[in-house]
Amino acid sequence: MRILQAALIAALVSSTALTAAFAQSGPSVPQITVTGEGTVDGVPDIASLSLGVTTLGDSAAAAMAANTEALNAVMARLKAAGIADRDMQTTNLSINPNWTGYDNGARQRIDGYTASNQLTVRIRDLDGLGGVLDAAIQDGANTLNGLSFGLSEPRPALDAARKAAVEDARARATLLVEAAGATLGKIVSITEGGGYAAPQPMFRQSADAAGAVPVAAGEVATSASVTIVFEINQ
Repeated sequence: MRILQAALIAALVSSTALTAAFAQSGPSVPQITVTGEGTVDGVPDIASLSLGVTTLGDSAAAAMAANTEALNAVMARLKAAGIADRDMQTTNLSINPNWTGYDNGARQRIDGYTASNQLTVRIRDLDGLGGVLDAAIQDGANTLNGLSFGLSEPRPALDAARKAAVEDARARATLLVEAAGATLGKIVSITEGGGYAAPQPMFRQSADAAGAVPVAAGEVATSASVTIVFEINQ
């Protein structure tokens, strides 16, 4: 009898606790999850240029010596154009044999060497970009692997893009919820996606002397995305 009474009491306590737990949690609140995107366009104020020198030689040493001489001349011209040492960095250095004998079936042999040295240059004065390109080419740079534009201080543009992304997410959520006959509630969570900057074509002539290489600086589009969970008021 005592065992039965104890079991009944335990069951009653458990039932009471379970009921209290459900009462405390209450009914679940409907939610909506949306992703917003924001983009801010800005005028770039810095450029990154990848250029280099490729030379030939009968021996590896001769090819590298010629390459070193030519690249030193290019770097000297870049410094004279106002490029600081901290804005020049070697990104690729290679030397390879040149093989012959592929066409006529003869035994393959080495016929000289090719030396290549690539330099990445940051240019902070975009008005002088065309002149820098022209000077580098005249002094021996014979490879150009890329030119990109960016912002030296990207944080303000990224913050503006983030705000635009939040506004976009709220506008999307409001549209969907109101179309369903409800109203948008409070924010439950915000998750930020990746932010990035990408160039958009827009021609801009460099303001150098006549004859300098023309460049198109364009605009830089800084983008951000956020995913927001809202409550729905029914």
